[in-house]
Amino acid sequence: MPQPAHPAAINGLTLAQAETIAAAALAKGHEAGFLPLTVVVLDAGGQIKVVKREDGCSILRPEVALGKAFGAMAMGFGTRELARRAQAVPGFTNALSDLTGGRAVPVPGGVLIRDANNVLLGAVGISGDTSPNDEICCIAGIEAAGLQADNGDPA
Repeated sequence: MPQPAHPAAINGLTLAQAETIAAAALAKGHEAGFLPLTVVVLDAGGQIKVVKREDGCSILRPEVALGKAFGAMAMGFGTRELARRAQAVPGFTNALSDLTGGRAVPVPGGVLIRDANNVLLGAVGISGDTSPNDEICCIAGIEAAGLQADNGDPA
């Protein structure tokens, strides 16, 4: 029989945690009456754990949600801060776009996931409504999993 992965092979976020985050984020969107959402959850290695695209989302939403989560992971802070830096220093954003092959999306809606000890477990990105509303759903999903959301704002 194949051996299960060693517990150390879990790269931050478990699949169960990622599924909880995605489901709770979508539930928050429904509760608030937001437009259909797409949620992407990445683990600490930047690998996709969960993608959920609601009926009615436009075709590019998975890539945008991934770009928000990837941008947060790439820079080590939530995309709310990345958006501020994009406005303050556009040259930096252009360089970041070049360095990431255009994969980092510098708008709110990409939130880091941390545990109670502030250990980075992954990131969630959401696209479908306005960026601030997407971020609200990210935070709701992370908190529903009993984890800490880091959107890039100082605590």
